[in-house]
Amino acid sequence: MKVCVIGTGYVGLVAGTCLAEMGNDVICVDNNLEKLSQLENGIVPIYEPGLEELIKVNVSEGRLYFTSNLKEAVQKSLVCFIAVGTPQGEDGEADLKYVYEVAKSIGKSINDYKVIVDKSTVPVGTADAVTKIIKEQTNIEFDVVSNPEFLKQGAAVDDFLKPDRVVIGSNSQRATEIMQELYSPFLRTGNPVIIMDVKSAEMTKYAANSFLAVKISYANEIANICEQVGADAEMVRIGMCSDKRIGSQFLFPGLGYGGSCFPKDVKALLKTAKDNNCDYQLLQAADDVNKKQRQVFINKILNKYGNDLSEKTFAIWGLAFKPKTNDMREAPAITIINALLERGAKVQAYDPKAMDSAKEIFNNKITYAKSSYDALNNADCMLLLTEWNEFRRPDFDKIKSLMKDYVIFDGRNQYNSKRLIEKGFEYYQIGKQIQNLLVNI
Repeated sequence: MKVCVIGTGYVGLVAGTCLAEMGNDVICVDNNLEKLSQLENGIVPIYEPGLEELIKVNVSEGRLYFTSNLKEAVQKSLVCFIAVGTPQGEDGEADLKYVYEVAKSIGKSINDYKVIVDKSTVPVGTADAVTKIIKEQTNIEFDVVSNPEFLKQGAAVDDFLKPDRVVIGSNSQRATEIMQELYSPFLRTGNPVIIMDVKSAEMTKYAANSFLAVKISYANEIANICEQVGADAEMVRIGMCSDKRIGSQFLFPGLGYGGSCFPKDVKALLKTAKDNNCDYQLLQAADDVNKKQRQVFINKILNKYGNDLSEKTFAIWGLAFKPKTNDMREAPAITIINALLERGAKVQAYDPKAMDSAKEIFNNKITYAKSSYDALNNADCMLLLTEWNEFRRPDFDKIKSLMKDYVIFDGRNQYNSKRLIEKGFEYYQIGKQIQNLLVNI
């Protein structure tokens, strides 16, 4: 099938590449000429496992193209995906100006029947607005469908190639059949294509992400209570997860959710609820808890060292909002590092993939280490902020030889408390009292 994907950001690039991998002819459109040149030469602006290799293969085999010519791409394609950014406005509402600009350009370019697919995460009613904009430009027949993405950063290629479900919001049988045909190679294992009306599909993405955000905030709130009463949050988590009704995913206490989806989608759904005079206490609470969770971690540090950190050096392990990505959007590390810098601390940071992203945020305000161990040189304290695999089994004797003092604040509860304390570390976690750990040894 001939497909164009407008927007080569995270969603558009993964979607276009994976559609090409299944034998479709895919044209990816962007107005950033430098970015297009890089992509044509196999240089990928984001880190996503497996993506770079797939782009190179599909470009070399002639299934994947990159262009700035939107009109030509639309006219050559049956299915046109809109995958441009929807940045968060000041009031939390998704800013749809780029979606609407693309819709207008599509309307001016249409030469025969097209299926226009909203792939960007957009609020309920966007498909209706896109339909209206295109109709103002043309009398040629087309359909607009909603096809929300459910991609986890760090596993997006696998998620697209082997989806657990595909949601298609469509009010047209013709468009539905075309979308089912397009996705049929991805669902040979029997996972469902779920057909629903357009507005329900638009709502599904926000509802799913916001539910996961609520789970994370719940886990963090329970962990904070555990710490106060002397319970072990990890043991409580295991006890909860054994209940099949609850499950194990998204219940790990830590520093709260970040990235480009959960914070933005929760706020957008809150705005939708407010605009429609709906009560939204649970969603608001999840958002509030998430903001406070970073301060909970910062307070642990300040309780140890006081408010003046001018004589302290902090080693940071992990900057990205989660492992297997270089994305620092809404990353807890930003809030925590800024809090340290405001109090005069020196920061030495390392992340396997997000160093360039960090330089765009902090410039020369922090030191960028060449390795995780390099970040520890003469540090008073180490903060583990992102749970990269390479941080899971470090050489603690080597860590002690590099640090000035043996203190670890673990925002991801990665290490064995008893082992670290036996080795002479002062070890702080989420949802556990350090005093109890010392008594139990």
